[in-house]
Amino acid sequence: MKTLDWATLTNEERTAALARPPSNSSEERIAAVQRILAQVRADGDTALRALTRRFDNVELDALAVGEAEFAAADAGIDAALKAAMIEARERLIAWHRAGAPTEFEIDTAPGVRCGRVLRAIDTVGLYVPAGSAPLPSTALMLGVPAEIAGCREVVVCTPPRADGTADPAVLVAARLCGITRVFKIGGAQAIAAMAFGTESVPRCDKLFGPGNAWVMLAKSQVTALPDGPAIDMPAGPSEVLVVADAGANPAFIASDLLAQAEHGPDSQVVFITDSAALVAAVRAEVEAQVARLPREAIAVKALDFARLIVVPTLDEAFAISNAYGPEHLIVQLRDPRAALPKITCAGSIFLGDYAPESLGDYCSGTNHVLPTGGAARAWSGVSVASFQRSISVQQVSREGLRTIGPCALTLARAESLEAHAQAVVKRLEATA
Repeated sequence: MKTLDWATLTNEERTAALARPPSNSSEERIAAVQRILAQVRADGDTALRALTRRFDNVELDALAVGEAEFAAADAGIDAALKAAMIEARERLIAWHRAGAPTEFEIDTAPGVRCGRVLRAIDTVGLYVPAGSAPLPSTALMLGVPAEIAGCREVVVCTPPRADGTADPAVLVAARLCGITRVFKIGGAQAIAAMAFGTESVPRCDKLFGPGNAWVMLAKSQVTALPDGPAIDMPAGPSEVLVVADAGANPAFIASDLLAQAEHGPDSQVVFITDSAALVAAVRAEVEAQVARLPREAIAVKALDFARLIVVPTLDEAFAISNAYGPEHLIVQLRDPRAALPKITCAGSIFLGDYAPESLGDYCSGTNHVLPTGGAARAWSGVSVASFQRSISVQQVSREGLRTIGPCALTLARAESLEAHAQAVVKRLEATA
């Protein structure tokens, strides 16, 4: 962890202080992902089985999860875990329904009726990681808005366990969202399967979900293809930025930083405050708490990129945060809501001492699939709108054409597009 006095840094040093950890997107890895995509596109299920043998050390007879495996997962899951998933799902439904887009119609001129209709994306593919730990919460975060949007077909890909089964909690979470098509495929090959389609896996119109560097590279490569699917957002290593005042609890802050650090060695945590004393207390808490974590080794590596920054004022803290564009922004101030207007850029905001980012990961109701790596400056987290197409509609009467036709003629001819103008002229002549 580095402690920095922002006021003493040069512009170059400030830029370096906010740099993300080095990317895993080496030329070799990019090429390897390209080969995987090409192999799956060419050989379908045969390639998927071969790649699963190679990367997961699992021999699969069937790529799809069958009814017996779903039933066994439901019967064997811990009752408290299933109850927690049901509880979390209800809050996810409430928040996503409240924020869902709506259709509308207005008259923009006499005889000109314009509106918007919403249509669900037909087939969507959800990637649910299960590397160092399975993520049933991600199945809920993606499955709930897909269900509310009304997608015709929802496909889940998740890596198989050593025994060739999918994680039971992921299967139960998928079923809670009405998803019945789950495939035991992980990594870049899962993205390829959903992007191109195989004998077993349907081709998807849009892909969702976080993942490791292989998954992220695969998503970026398939969406760049002329016939490739859309993707939800750039979503790489997890990150958190905490802004706190002198009255904040250093143990709370340390736990928030470590909650992100334990995700992976490439996660980044940033702490900004106007109190040098608080920085010292937080550093001591981090060192004490990390030693008690089961994933200590992972968190310690991530802490190599941690930044503890002292600023002259909290207004400057929010300016830094907006420039950084954090995936998660935690605001531990005595009046956190008063700071909300100062925040223009973040994937998700957590206000107050008692709003750990962990709640957003699981059960507050907001979505935890969020833009990372500064993408929050332009992208938003997953919502119902992510699973829908918004289509504009206009209906124009004779009166409407006479009203706005001359405007269209002027603009078309200003752009030297006479055919555009004639499409209006012919109709105006017919209404004369």
